[in-house]
Amino acid sequence: MESVSTYNPWLHRFAKLVVGATFMLIFIGGLVTSTGSGLAVPDWPTTYGHFMFSFPLTKMVGGILYEHGHRMVASIVGFLTVILALWLWLKEPRRWVKWFGLGALMAVVAQGVLGGITVLFLLPTPVSVFHACLAQGFFCMTICLAMFTSKEWLHAEKTESIESSRLQNLTLVTTGVVFIQLILGAIMRHTGSGLAIPDFPLAFGKVIPPIETQQEAIHFLHRVGALLVSVAVIGTAIHIFRTHRQQPKLVRPAATLVGALVLQILLAAFTIWTRKAVIPTTTHVAVGAFILGNSLFLWLRSQVLFKTIEQKTKSDYLVEQPSLS
Repeated sequence: MESVSTYNPWLHRFAKLVVGATFMLIFIGGLVTSTGSGLAVPDWPTTYGHFMFSFPLTKMVGGILYEHGHRMVASIVGFLTVILALWLWLKEPRRWVKWFGLGALMAVVAQGVLGGITVLFLLPTPVSVFHACLAQGFFCMTICLAMFTSKEWLHAEKTESIESSRLQNLTLVTTGVVFIQLILGAIMRHTGSGLAIPDFPLAFGKVIPPIETQQEAIHFLHRVGALLVSVAVIGTAIHIFRTHRQQPKLVRPAATLVGALVLQILLAAFTIWTRKAVIPTTTHVAVGAFILGNSLFLWLRSQVLFKTIEQKTKSDYLVEQPSLS
């Protein structure tokens, strides 16, 4: 029988630190792509022949600053993940959480190797896209670990107003739709399709444009994906505001999710209107990751609250049953 885990505040705080560091890494990775700095450092795992952390700071200029900085932050995230995985393996009694932490470690190692391959093979599109998608997947894994080690997950407070698996389904679908949209976004970025349709909100002056090239098709699919994400996010938020408005633990992240969606649409517009200026383009990538993380967080929180209700309902049912003795 698996041991019952007790809340470890420092472990939980460290898991949240890994989440924050990973989000920063995604932003810096977007900065590398937005500035076209992916090959500013042509060797790997060294940097112009130097060990990563011995590279002279005076030479970190231009694209080297972005690419080498990305490598340094990635190394720090990897080191933090090693610590987290070991901490979980040594102190966490839940076996499945131990293995989940190990899985996160394997993911970050694979991410580092993919980053190296993208440099050594001169940014092959399939590898670059998979590298971007794995980054989002790893980010989701860190959020899960932060939730699994939280007091909320371990000792969910009692509540009587959460009703249904419908909320779980909605948040899960929303998370899946957002992740697919981020895959399309990665394909668009790494195939140079970001300005294949140069106007917004229309496309070549039309709602449904004539598609003549592969890049235009990829770009338009990303716009269609954005519409589907908007429907999923707004639908989930409306359900929460109507059905769970007495639950601030759901209402607050739902409102944040809607706000992030509005910001993301504005950033998409400015990315096109400014011809892919670095700041809006990179922030667009980061906010996309934030929307994914927030959607996943809502799904995890709905799992906790629904599980609490289910357990409480079962307990009440057992208490009400007459004794057979």
